Amino acid sequence: MRPWPWILVALASLILYPGLADPETGYVRVMIDYLPSSLRGLMVAAFAAAYMSTIATQLNWGASYLVNDFWRRFVKRDATDRYYVRASQVATVLLTLISAVVTFFMGSIGGAWKVLIVTGAGTGGVLLLRWYWWRINAWSEVAAMVCAAVVSIGLQVGFGYDTDQPKQFALVMIATVAITTAVWLAVTYLTKPEPQETLVAFYRRTRPSRTGWGPVAALAPDVKASSGGLSNLLDWVAGCTLVYGALFGVGKLLLGDTGPGLLLLALAALGGFVIYRDLSRRGWATVVE
Repeated sequence: MRPWPWILVALASLILYPGLADPETGYVRVMIDYLPSSLRGLMVAAFAAAYMSTIATQLNWGASYLVNDFWRRFVKRDATDRYYVRASQVATVLLTLISAVVTFFMGSIGGAWKVLIVTGAGTGGVLLLRWYWWRINAWSEVAAMVCAAVVSIGLQVGFGYDTDQPKQFALVMIATVAITTAVWLAVTYLTKPEPQETLVAFYRRTRPSRTGWGPVAALAPDVKASSGGLSNLLDWVAGCTLVYGALFGVGKLLLGDTGPGLLLLALAALGGFVIYRDLSRRGWATVVE
């Protein structure tokens, strides 16, 4: 349900304000012209809260990467907690300044989203496989993130690909995903796996499928882990069916296309039932850690 209020307002703005030079202003125009003063104030407060929460999340996330995953691990391992808190403050200020410089050269929100998408293309595989394959290590993720950013920016700056053109945007995405995947797989095999105690602790906490965690599962025979990769794959397909069936089913109903809408909602319900039945069969609902 969540995206559809935004989508309906966007569709309404196309009719109410045709031919806008900057279509992204349509949402704000609808808010100013059609909301009473009290709700306009509420919306402004909501926008400010959403903006601040997002900024705080990204800055804290970035600072944790720089300090905990890089500085504390490879540069300064035995400093005091006070030192690392101060380092995180410096990292937060540094990231804020870099972000301000980057956003200065962006002309629209759409452009910002495209930058995020293309610079992160190819990292999805490693972020998913770390739950299913014990061999993934920190260098796999670092290599994927760095390579995706370098390749996508290189294609745009060095080879002149314009992501505002749909065909060129697709080519940038395909090339970035292909090259990034090859690089992080090579880095995974060329670097050492995570320490044995780290892998066993992770396995005990998350209980992943034994299919990709066989060597680690053998070190923790007392852990009742997920039994099959096929069940996990089925749950993934059912989850996609649930999310997209509900999303597009609600949209069909809102736009007056009742038959396909009900069919999509039925498929979403089926996906939810498959997930519930599988998790109940495994007894995960009764596991309390």
